[in-house]
Amino acid sequence: MKIVLFNDYIPGVVKDDRVLDVSGIVPWDAAKPQESLVNLIVRFEYFKSAIDRGLAYADSYALHQVKLRPPVPNPTKIVAAPVNYYLHQDEMNEQFNNAEYTIEKLGFFLKAPSSIIGPEDTVKLPFKDRRTDHEAELAFVVGKRAKDVPASEAYKYIFGYFALLDITVRGKEDRPWRKSFDTFTPIGPWIVTSDEIGNPNELGFRLWVDEELRQSANTKDLIYDCYKFFEAASAAMTLEPGDILTTGTPEGVGPIEKGNKVRIQIDRIGEFSVSVDYK
Repeated sequence: MKIVLFNDYIPGVVKDDRVLDVSGIVPWDAAKPQESLVNLIVRFEYFKSAIDRGLAYADSYALHQVKLRPPVPNPTKIVAAPVNYYLHQDEMNEQFNNAEYTIEKLGFFLKAPSSIIGPEDTVKLPFKDRRTDHEAELAFVVGKRAKDVPASEAYKYIFGYFALLDITVRGKEDRPWRKSFDTFTPIGPWIVTSDEIGNPNELGFRLWVDEELRQSANTKDLIYDCYKFFEAASAAMTLEPGDILTTGTPEGVGPIEKGNKVRIQIDRIGEFSVSVDYK
């Protein structure tokens, strides 16, 4: 199932090129979209049959006529993987003489939830004199409270997947500072529930800046795949329903500037774009 938030944070299900309004089927408070989403995630098996039955009668809108919102608007935390593709490590060393460790030694870092924006929103660059890069990533949302979950069991705790852009100012400051400016975490276009994805560790994805293909990779090349990263994160902290984990970017990162259009596409999930401007 593709679960979307649209217009005034109304919950919907995407079918082909239509959005079906399910706000009359599941309990929902548009003033508290994250709280409502977590309730839906935690009780999804209970609501799923009602949603399936109700779709035949739900109000329907053309996808291109609605405003898509961030599918996870305000998680308690965003847990991010640093240097999780070896070829990305190579390019960072080449471009910035940054001979750092991979995720195996670095662990993870946190991004500010306030940096989240949605499809067709605008990334606001905070500096005109510093390089800011795009980073395309596969992300997922936690389905139930998790602590010390082994990789072999992690799939049971992942509710669904979506695309994420980890926008990054280059420099010597710590990652959380360079990656947490407002608008620096575009996500979307919707959550695809894990049963529709199957194996997340074999997904191709691509990123374009305007018409230029910058990144093209497959999650099969992750150093820590989705499940191993879940294990590592849950070993350090309790993961709550609605939290976001994002798996890191492959090679091909590059600068963005005012006027650019950045588009990310992931197999079996979908695609979305954001614009770029100055703050």
